[in-house]
Amino acid sequence: MVHIPEKFLHYLWKYRLFSRDELFTRSGEKVVVLQVGQHNPDAGPDFLNARIRIGRTIWVGNVEIHQQASDWYHHGHHHDKAYDNVVLQVVLYDNQTVYRTNHEVIPTTELRFDKALFERYRELLESEAWVACEKAIPRVDRSVIDFWLSRLTIERLEDKSREIEQNLRANNQDWEATFYQKLARNFGFKVNAEPFEMLARSLPFNQMIRQKGNLLQLEALFFGQAGFLRQKSLDDPYHMQLFDEYLYLRKKFQLKPLEQHLWKFARLRPGNFPTLRIAQFCALIHTTNRLFSHLLEKQTLQQMRALFNVQPSPYWQTHYTFHKPGKRMNKPLGEDAFQVLVINTVVPFLFVYGAFYNKAAFKERALQLLLELGPEKNTITRHWEALGIRVPNAYHSQGLIQLKNQYCNHHKCLDCQVGNYILSHGIPGSSPP
Repeated sequence: MVHIPEKFLHYLWKYRLFSRDELFTRSGEKVVVLQVGQHNPDAGPDFLNARIRIGRTIWVGNVEIHQQASDWYHHGHHHDKAYDNVVLQVVLYDNQTVYRTNHEVIPTTELRFDKALFERYRELLESEAWVACEKAIPRVDRSVIDFWLSRLTIERLEDKSREIEQNLRANNQDWEATFYQKLARNFGFKVNAEPFEMLARSLPFNQMIRQKGNLLQLEALFFGQAGFLRQKSLDDPYHMQLFDEYLYLRKKFQLKPLEQHLWKFARLRPGNFPTLRIAQFCALIHTTNRLFSHLLEKQTLQQMRALFNVQPSPYWQTHYTFHKPGKRMNKPLGEDAFQVLVINTVVPFLFVYGAFYNKAAFKERALQLLLELGPEKNTITRHWEALGIRVPNAYHSQGLIQLKNQYCNHHKCLDCQVGNYILSHGIPGSSPP
């Protein structure tokens, strides 16, 4: 007996990729599928509200799919009334008559399909390439890829939205505090994202915002909480000032600092050192009151850019870290950093805000920003470009990141429109020779 996963049988049923003329019950009645039903990803029958004609009778109900009919009993469905409205069991092997809880027979039919389809699917599963279909993707219709990427970009925004909604609940629906925490995380730019978020959460928003008018106190709070003010440095007047300020503020607010070792400097360019990013973050908070509210009012990318056009305090014009002075130079937040913050913070917050208050204009603005922003430059987008996939903007790059991380990495080819196209069109060469 060839082992064919149930999820592949679901795929065959969902897209009607079976021989429709060979569907019969054990008693010989013809089975005609009028509607396959809605695929159910949750507990219960596999497909809901299907319409099936068996003989001369049309049945409306659910469909359950198994490898063998006897799986009905192995899965305990004969004891579960939730399965009493199953009107058809679809199997590879009809090896046993099955009954509802009231002992009525459930019609069962065997699925017949082109075995070459399963061989192509197995080829994708066994591929060790960067993406399973990389040899086949050049033969996929571009419109299929573009349409799928549009759906994936929305899906990625929805994934981010769920996380933001959870944080909002934890913050008692305080949008400014939640935005502040997420912005801080993204100021860490992956390498230091975790400690940056820990830093923001260690400083309650309402306490931190009271100090925003005094940049020195604001920096003392952040650098102290980050663990960079453990000892007083007598050879650095600026560090000494911060140390004294933090000593007072720590006692006042009963703060507990992070460990300095959490911050990573290795293999980072000086412009990305966490010390400089903390200084830039402090400058942003210092110069902007209620940042999220201001962003809601901005209609264009240029207007948003002006809000982030900040310079760190004078000390950081000559330093990247404490105690190591260098040549004086301006160190504003760069264009690449700004784009990353918009993509990963501003856009999802606008999207969530629009959904939360049922204001479509904010969701549309979020999507428009992605279309206006240049594509992200990272390992994933470079790989896709090498495979001939165009990446004209952040809207496309977000979709491609979602595709790689949520589908390709997990071999979810059956849930992917590109994978479906390759399988259903019989495109060869899904894996490298």
